Amino acid sequence: MSQYGPFQNDWDKFRREIRKYSKLITLALGAIFTVITLATSFYTVAPEEEAVVIRLGRYLETTPPGLHFKLPFGIDREIKVKTKQILQAEFGFRSQDFSSRRTRYSQEDFDDESLMLTGDLNVADVEWVVQYQVADPFKFLFQTSSPETNIRDVSESIMRRVVGDRSVTEVLTTGRVEISQDARDLMQEVLDRYDLGVRIVTVKLQDVNPPDKVKPSFNEVNAAKQEQEQVINQAEERYNKVIPEARGNAQKMISEAEGHATRVVNRALGDAEKFNEIYNEYRKAPNLTRRRIYLETMEKLFNRFEDVTIVDPNVKGLLPVFGGQRLSPIPGEAQQ
Repeated sequence: MSQYGPFQNDWDKFRREIRKYSKLITLALGAIFTVITLATSFYTVAPEEEAVVIRLGRYLETTPPGLHFKLPFGIDREIKVKTKQILQAEFGFRSQDFSSRRTRYSQEDFDDESLMLTGDLNVADVEWVVQYQVADPFKFLFQTSSPETNIRDVSESIMRRVVGDRSVTEVLTTGRVEISQDARDLMQEVLDRYDLGVRIVTVKLQDVNPPDKVKPSFNEVNAAKQEQEQVINQAEERYNKVIPEARGNAQKMISEAEGHATRVVNRALGDAEKFNEIYNEYRKAPNLTRRRIYLETMEKLFNRFEDVTIVDPNVKGLLPVFGGQRLSPIPGEAQQ
């Protein structure tokens, strides 16, 4: 009896079939091997990605976008990282359903992230977004086991530090841009120290509000501050209107007084100069000068009247004098 017993015929038939199709099977196995080799020897990196190549568990290189060769059968393994894409971490809220035109937000409470103590010992509810890119794929993958968690922890720590250095009024109003910039710079400094291969693109403050429990009181305080600022602005407006006008009037009066003083002084100097000239002429011919001065003075005086009558004790009768008529002789000289 044969070794396989009743199955000997089937076994012999199988062996004959194997011999008959051995070449075909060899070709099929070779084709499969070739396909597997080719399929595992190339990989493609998308334009927004970079690939970290690992050979037998050890870092080999980082390849840019395009078609690349690698050792087949899992000897080389690539890990693709989206280095051109802007990644985002949200704090105090979570976005949902980005497919629709209007973004929806989670109703879950994230007060443990957003409630912060300000520098003046007030509490503010701060929501912000951190946008970042992977600058070094190898460091991002292998320097830490959870880079996203590290980024969130660093961001939350830095934001609490920056907010804690400012008053609640600055956080809620005028200091938002400065807070965002300071937080970005400090986050980048810490992440560079940790060597995570991450570049912070921007830090944006979203909603910054007082806690819900104190919102009514805070709104009242804000209303009072706004009223105070309004009154101050009105007072400054009145000040800017009245004070310059008063200064202008004062300067006008000073200028007029200085002009009047200059005119008086000049007139006095002129009168003094005129008197000196008359005196010099008088010294040359006293009688003649005295007569001329007297006549000119009397002419100016009598020109103011319409009818003048002069009574001379040496003249028997009245002498009518009309405006503009020169007088002669001088009273008192008729006796000479």
